[in-house]
Amino acid sequence: MIFGRERLETKTPEQVRAMRRAGLVVGECLALMSDTIRAGMTTGELDAVAEDFIRGRGATPSFLGYQGFPGSLCVSVNEEVVHGIPGSRMLVEGDLVSIDCGAIVDGWHGDAAMTCVVGGDAAARAEDLALSAATKAALWAGIAALLPGIGIYDLGGVIEDSVVDSGRADGRSYGILDGYTGHGIGREMHMEPAVYNERVRGRGPAVRVGSTVAIEPMLTLGTHESHELADDWTVVTDDGSRAAHWEHTVAVTEGGVWVLTAVDGGEAELAAVGASYGPLAD
Repeated sequence: MIFGRERLETKTPEQVRAMRRAGLVVGECLALMSDTIRAGMTTGELDAVAEDFIRGRGATPSFLGYQGFPGSLCVSVNEEVVHGIPGSRMLVEGDLVSIDCGAIVDGWHGDAAMTCVVGGDAAARAEDLALSAATKAALWAGIAALLPGIGIYDLGGVIEDSVVDSGRADGRSYGILDGYTGHGIGREMHMEPAVYNERVRGRGPAVRVGSTVAIEPMLTLGTHESHELADDWTVVTDDGSRAAHWEHTVAVTEGGVWVLTAVDGGEAELAAVGASYGPLAD
């Protein structure tokens, strides 16, 4: 890839509002997954609940059939980082589960991910909670830095610095998954440009009002190295360490940032990191 040659298209306010409708379906579906997940259910059962919800909202699952992917969710457990195929795997208390969800409404995409522990925080290992918190903090650091004029590749340095700061505070070194990035999003789920999770050369295309991207740090308790399983989808850490994944679809507006896949538009989290909340009126 030649740095600096990618494009970052902008959306009109009407198009951003259309993306918000897709984003709300995704955000509400992930909230439902958080409430639904429990020990003894399979990842396939979780996926079925998600598909019913997405279709019940008049939306279409983005992932189902995408390049042959067989699920409406990616459900990645423990050492699985991303792209886990839902199926017969039974969840047990203490599993660290990353759930990635996408939906299409009127041709526009929303894409987001979260990490949770089966059985809740009380069932979690302390290091898993710290890992998930560090990943989420890196996501919101990147979102807060998404301002007009910044080069989109510059977010990588912001995200990496957040990861390093979290690791220092936690007394550990988190791995930033190598080779996987966020992306532009709109009429397609994956568009230019890449949104890096670590510092890279070049600044990339400038962010402008109307830019929409999916920011998604993926961290591990160990290595940055990974490989795909024989199913050609599931990405696992090389050293078997656990991983976390947090993602939001975000729009830059005249008033600030609108987190299209957050149910509240990101208002609370943006306030916590000192960033401007910029929803568009209906």
